[in-house]
Amino acid sequence: MRVDLNADMGESFGAWQMGDDHALLDVVTSANIACGFHAGDPDVMMRTMSMAVAKDVGIGAHPGFQDLAGFGRRRISLPRATLCNQIRYQVAAAQGMAHAAGGHVRHLKLHGALANMASEDFQLAKDVYQAALTVEPNIIIMVLAATAQAEAVQELNCAYVAEIFADRAYNDDATLVDRSQPGAMIDDPEIAGPRIVEMVRAGGIISASGKKIPTRIDTVCLHGDGPEAIAIARSVRSSLELAGIEVKKF
Repeated sequence: MRVDLNADMGESFGAWQMGDDHALLDVVTSANIACGFHAGDPDVMMRTMSMAVAKDVGIGAHPGFQDLAGFGRRRISLPRATLCNQIRYQVAAAQGMAHAAGGHVRHLKLHGALANMASEDFQLAKDVYQAALTVEPNIIIMVLAATAQAEAVQELNCAYVAEIFADRAYNDDATLVDRSQPGAMIDDPEIAGPRIVEMVRAGGIISASGKKIPTRIDTVCLHGDGPEAIAIARSVRSSLELAGIEVKKF
């Protein structure tokens, strides 16, 4: 039994520092790097990708809505063609920076509100994934397990991995509990690690109500933007390894 650990990073912007990417890259095996729309900038992208290459961590494009002020967590209505072009633009930017850093973009993971919307809307997920595939046909799509995202990649017949979250609570339909709701965030490292071991062993998501949702689990997400991020990441990795579950890049 084995699993990948991924984290969203490269989300600093100019003088604004978000998270500790250097420390996180010592724990994770895959990095989802912001492409400048919801967070990040060219300097941050290059710095983060160069560190990922040096540490042999898989590089992913992490596109979101063009929403720096809202950190990509606000739902935005856009013409579908415009949204698809924004995805193409961000994937292409990530490709260029990764190549310049001596690496390559291996996977794609949607960010924030766009990811949540795509987890509920099959056609939206299919359209934005198809847009990414027009730029990089071999890109691996990272999907929220047991949601419309997973249905979309199966119809597209493209390479994908299924993801669960170490630090977020789940609804009974496998979508994430809204951040505005109590208990949405799992911020205790002593809870986060054992919780993920339980899910990986069970072969499914366990919702906030205790419901088990059977699903393939290939990768576990560790958000890098909270004060407990590094402690949670280390707890999850050590808990998995102590349970005999191999942590390895997909």
